[in-house]
Amino acid sequence: MPSVQKTVLLGVTGCIAAYKSCEIVRALQKAGVRVKVVMTEHATEFVGPVTFRALTHETVAVGLFDDPSDPIHHISLAQEADAFLIAPCTANVIAKIANGIADDLLTTTALATTAPLVIAPAMNVNMYENAATRYNIGKLHIRGARIIEAGDGYLACGDVGKGRLAEVDDIVAATLDELGLQRDLDGRHVMVTAGPTVEPIDPVRYISNHSSGKTGYAIARAAALRGAEVTLVSGPVSLPAPEGVRVVRVKTAREMMAAAEEAFEHADVAVFAAAVADMRPREAADHKLKKGQADAELGTIDLVENPDILATLGAAKRGGQVVVGFAAETGDVVANAEKKLASKHADFIVANQVGDGRAFGTDDNAVWFVDEDDVEELPRMAKSRIADEILDKAKEFLK
Repeated sequence: MPSVQKTVLLGVTGCIAAYKSCEIVRALQKAGVRVKVVMTEHATEFVGPVTFRALTHETVAVGLFDDPSDPIHHISLAQEADAFLIAPCTANVIAKIANGIADDLLTTTALATTAPLVIAPAMNVNMYENAATRYNIGKLHIRGARIIEAGDGYLACGDVGKGRLAEVDDIVAATLDELGLQRDLDGRHVMVTAGPTVEPIDPVRYISNHSSGKTGYAIARAAALRGAEVTLVSGPVSLPAPEGVRVVRVKTAREMMAAAEEAFEHADVAVFAAAVADMRPREAADHKLKKGQADAELGTIDLVENPDILATLGAAKRGGQVVVGFAAETGDVVANAEKKLASKHADFIVANQVGDGRAFGTDDNAVWFVDEDDVEELPRMAKSRIADEILDKAKEFLK
């Protein structure tokens, strides 16, 4: 935590995604940041000021004249802020700020502040893609505002497309970056592999596993937040790209090997969190193998071994380079991790038990850190927190 606590002014506008602002408050607080909230009147129709007052232990500002003790409230709020984050930010508020309109407390404060402005839009897909909205967002970007682009998905109105509020972790990461916090990996290069690989049998079928990529993405996001230049080599997942991270998308183990080799060359820390398929079909058919016509091919698939990415690159690591491996086990977790530590040339192994709803696809996990001197068991915690624990451990090996 910094010696002088930073203050984020969180602006909340009238959008169904306003409930996520509560999560943003908590995440910023966990990072050691003081949070004050300013709301538009329309925002109070979705989440009440009392909720934010309970979360922040601060007064919540709504109207220009709702604080008799502070007759120039927008100026005092503007001066308190080390960063002004507006999340969610509607098309209407984006348009006002882009064009210098200040007709309520939030927009007046935005005009008065000299703090970095971070905007996370959320709205209907057609509103988001409207030329006027894109023009206004572009104006704000040119003027130095940091825009956390909306994500794709199912929207509250029933439409599908771009317009949903970005991931809370990405919004928080961008805000902390503007504050200059948690930059202990400045100047470092971090490579992370994440997700599964898929090995085609034919154009329709493939061999894969249950990895969601959540842990690897959390590590990449945390490393970027802490100042590192991050390359994320990702198998097929349904996760949005973390803010500030270079993502290289691959499908097969051989593609992941090639991408990881390139990134590994410059990495100070290499985290091999991907669940790479051990085997692949020797030959992938170029057409669908139809039941009743290709029963022999479907009944016996000739498998060959995939490259061992961790072992290959671990053996090639240079002095001072840190290699972190993962071990997903169904039994004898620590013993198997200790064997993997030696055979893969890793500095330490992150081991976890899988099965029965654990590890794959979950938002939390319980892991062990296994190195040549010690075994440390961590309690069950969110994968975002595990990510920081892994990076803290990796820093112990950095030279």
